[in-house]
Amino acid sequence: MNDAHLHMVVNHFPIIGTIFGLGILVVGIVMKHNVLKNTAYILFCVAAIFAAFSMSTGEGAEKLVEDMPSVGKKIIHEHEEMAEKLALVLYVLGAVSLVGLYLNIKKNAKASLVSFLALIIAVIAVFLGKATGTTGGEVRHTEIRADYVPEQSMGEATEDNE
Repeated sequence: MNDAHLHMVVNHFPIIGTIFGLGILVVGIVMKHNVLKNTAYILFCVAAIFAAFSMSTGEGAEKLVEDMPSVGKKIIHEHEEMAEKLALVLYVLGAVSLVGLYLNIKKNAKASLVSFLALIIAVIAVFLGKATGTTGGEVRHTEIRADYVPEQSMGEATEDNE
């Protein structure tokens, strides 16, 4: 298993884990249920850990695919820039989540404030995750690129020539 394969295995969880965590956190806040908030915090911490794994395998994956036809360094650079922003936000979210877990366990009055802070950071992370996932998909899926022009199939080309 090479870095490109490892990157494909681990890179989905930071995005999906954050989306699930955000949903669970919202329900936890609305229902004032600390177990749900703690579950979201744990998901955010795991998402941050997987973000670190994704970042560590990204460089190796880049080296394996950057010279492939239809990939190019510009597309990979855009993805890398978005991934760095997402990773930074997820690391902050993970740290805030650890504080939230601690405050919930200690039944501290500031726990509620931390849950709203985590909510704001998680919303930012979801938006960055969407952009990171899209730019990552564009690396190998040319059909989702903004400048995509479908190639004519052989049948269409023959009909046009007649």
